[in-house]
Amino acid sequence: MRTFAGQVKHIAASNYLIWSPLTGDKLPEGQKDGNGPENIQSKVQILRFLKDSFALGHRAAATLTTANMLEASGSSQSARLHRATFGVAHAFDHYGQMAEYLRMNGIIPPASRPKPD
Repeated sequence: MRTFAGQVKHIAASNYLIWSPLTGDKLPEGQKDGNGPENIQSKVQILRFLKDSFALGHRAAATLTTANMLEASGSSQSARLHRATFGVAHAFDHYGQMAEYLRMNGIIPPASRPKPD
């Protein structure tokens, strides 16, 4: 069971694992798995890690063309298009878990809060 911060860190770490084969970027220093580098622990560090991982996703998506999207990428031999879309789906799965965690603890997720007039 991951903490809320652990979920955020997992999403970011997974983004790097999923999308870096499309861009050729190296994994962040200290990242060995889907839990992310151990030295990233504060809220500020974790949010920066997450934002940077989604910036990588934007760069990865920009590499797709009609000519290369079905080519294998990385050691798993997944198609480039599959990697690009799976990263988004994976993040949405965890977002759902996190929204439920917040609701179970009496917190309305920001995206569900009423907008002020």
